[in-house]
Amino acid sequence: MNSTLPRVARWARSIGLAAAAAAITVTAQAQQVLRVTAIPDEAPTELARKFAPLGQYLEGKLGMKVEWTPVTDYAAAVEALVNKKVDLAWFGGFTFVQASVRSDGKVIPLVQREEDEKFRSVFITDAKSGINKLEDLKGKTLSFGSASSTSGHLMPRSFLLAAKINPDADLKRISFSGAHDATIAAVASGKVDAGALNISVWDKFVADKKVDPAVVKVFYTTPAYYDYNWTVHADMPADLRSKLQQAFLSLDANTPQGKEILGLQRATRFVATKAENYTGIRAAAENAGLLK
Repeated sequence: MNSTLPRVARWARSIGLAAAAAAITVTAQAQQVLRVTAIPDEAPTELARKFAPLGQYLEGKLGMKVEWTPVTDYAAAVEALVNKKVDLAWFGGFTFVQASVRSDGKVIPLVQREEDEKFRSVFITDAKSGINKLEDLKGKTLSFGSASSTSGHLMPRSFLLAAKINPDADLKRISFSGAHDATIAAVASGKVDAGALNISVWDKFVADKKVDPAVVKVFYTTPAYYDYNWTVHADMPADLRSKLQQAFLSLDANTPQGKEILGLQRATRFVATKAENYTGIRAAAENAGLLK
């Protein structure tokens, strides 16, 4: 009998065990990085600035590295989470619905800002334009934000349609600026007669004196609707998902760290959310023919 066979078998087994251990180690290391992205509804530098303190906070709470992953447009943010290129994404209500449809329901919204339970959009114009109500937009030019924006396109379009105004037929021209701050710039510079955007960004620009409301005014504020949330892929381990949600829920404006993060996120606090909160957004997208 060949005495080398048992030794070969033991050697092969040890190699196999070592390879398995190495694979486990690599997998564990891969899971030690939480990759985060957000829809680019503002300038890339502003998004990175707003995220930096939150990323540091999450690293401390989760005990893992948190990595910011910028994307070029709204669709790229959706695809990144659906294809698990990132682990956590800041979505608007519409992009969450798109991600849910694209993934066959395999994305889970964890938290939203308290403000997102009753979010609004504003329509703005030059104070001297003579535009004072939605009906005055007929025959005028209007800028939305991104085509996939909830507060910068979907909901403003939905409320226009409810007012019997078809943006594609009744307006002289519509355009897409790509981001809320760009919409403000387009109206302020006279490139368009009016614009529709996120009320949070508008309020921030007014507070920072980046726009004079006596020169560029709000002429219509929409009714409230659900909007932004932090979403993960359903394949994220339940324990990590729970820790992540709790980290957001634990942010407290009475602490220096919490005050800074919540201020940058334009949030009073974060609250738990669920997919059912966005059924109205989905219905609006379907009615407007925007959900494909």
